[in-house]
Amino acid sequence: MAEAAVQVDHVTKRFRLYSERNQSLKAAALKLRRARFEEFTALDDVSFDVPEGSTFGLVGANGSGKSTLLKCIARILLPNSGTILTQGTVASLLELGSGFHPELTGRENVYLNASIMRIPRREIDARFPAIVEFAGIGKFIDEPVRMYSSGMYVRLGFAVATHLDPDILLIDEVIAVGDAEFQDRCLEKFAEFRRRGRTVIVASHALGLVESLCDEVKRLDHGRLVEVDDSPGPDQPLPEESPGTDTASIVTGLDVLDRHGFCVTDVRTGEPVTLRLHYETPAPIERPVLSLELHTPTGVCAFSQHSRDADLVPRVLLGSGSVDLSIPRLALQAGLYEVRAAVLDDSLRTVHAARSFGFRLRVSNDSLSESVGLAVLGGRWGNPMQDQTAGGLHDEHEDGTAGGSGSEVRA
Repeated sequence: MAEAAVQVDHVTKRFRLYSERNQSLKAAALKLRRARFEEFTALDDVSFDVPEGSTFGLVGANGSGKSTLLKCIARILLPNSGTILTQGTVASLLELGSGFHPELTGRENVYLNASIMRIPRREIDARFPAIVEFAGIGKFIDEPVRMYSSGMYVRLGFAVATHLDPDILLIDEVIAVGDAEFQDRCLEKFAEFRRRGRTVIVASHALGLVESLCDEVKRLDHGRLVEVDDSPGPDQPLPEESPGTDTASIVTGLDVLDRHGFCVTDVRTGEPVTLRLHYETPAPIERPVLSLELHTPTGVCAFSQHSRDADLVPRVLLGSGSVDLSIPRLALQAGLYEVRAAVLDDSLRTVHAARSFGFRLRVSNDSLSESVGLAVLGGRWGNPMQDQTAGGLHDEHEDGTAGGSGSEVRA
């Protein structure tokens, strides 16, 4: 078991909600009474551990206590009772512009944050160009941050928090502010943090996004920690892991191969790709079915296929080896995709092993297209009617007359 990077032990945090507040000592003396308030419990006896090197998710509605908990972990707030222990340096990105002085420039704020984390100036000098490039704010780096847009605030804040290389990174909802390109870069940073053994705690409303990013997810409900409801829907099978199975030793690795057989992370829309799954079974698994899935950052399953679909169900799986899933044409829109793998039984109801390999596949598309969605189906727009009077699609000339029929537009 990995050591705990963060230990939250029976933490309770309360706030005072004043219905009437004395603004001065004179007012208090004249009224001969203390200000009236009631206590609001934002966190109620919360306990959990976050293993070192893991990505941990917190979900919940507004007012559930997510932001308060992250601020307690970051030591911005102190709990009324309970303890929080952290191992290593902590960087936080908890709200828009957090940690920035509005009158300082972006450059000055970068160095200010680095000094707070006790990073030597020569190290931040070396990291500074990468921070500016990731933030994508160009010459505005030398302007006061009070002039920044919300997107610029978030991009620079995320760039600083991640490039200062903390042991623990706390993030609260800020990814949703950026555009699609920025979100892709954030997800790449998450994957890099995981590969380097860093610990990340993410709080968000988006359960699908958090589940796709995180190794473990907990839900806060009115300040109390509850289990995430992951019960299957009426049309889904109920998977159960086989008791006593060491799942980590079964699905051991994954390679993404291009048309030439080279390991890659980037593939273009329409190109062939092969997903090579490596396995090692310490004990025989009878009639195994292998599964590979691609998921979007919001948790939508873009592709899923079982080896049973290809009548590939061996009598027994034992020892180590690999199996390929070859896709002749990757018909997905551009974006980042999480790769998940599983080993199931022939009924698809028992899961012997399941593993997420993070966002290992980036799909790019050079064509300028307004089309959106998940799939690229290669559809074509055309005019089947040759008679202009039949109401087909026509081009209009400048004089307003109709052009020839039969034109075709490819999507």
